[in-house]
Amino acid sequence: MYGTCARMVVKPENREKLQAIFDGEPTDTKGYIASHVLMENDSDNVWLLAIFEDRATYDANADDPKQHEMYLKYRALLEEEPEWHDGEIRSFP
Repeated sequence: MYGTCARMVVKPENREKLQAIFDGEPTDTKGYIASHVLMENDSDNVWLLAIFEDRATYDANADDPKQHEMYLKYRALLEEEPEWHDGEIRSFP
């Protein structure tokens, strides 16, 4: 599996709007497995984990103009640019 973990700082008044955008993301993207969002306690930090089958499907999604449109929608709700960390995802018991 491959994906990204992103740290975002959401404007306080936009927390619910951000969740609504994430809830509306398509789930039929080739290679997409799942996404999870952690809303950090007592903070405006939001952590996003997006998981794909492999790097090729992740990269294809990242290069898709539709994904860029989605990014622009949620970027408008943030205080600053997200901090992205891409890589191989491994599971453990």
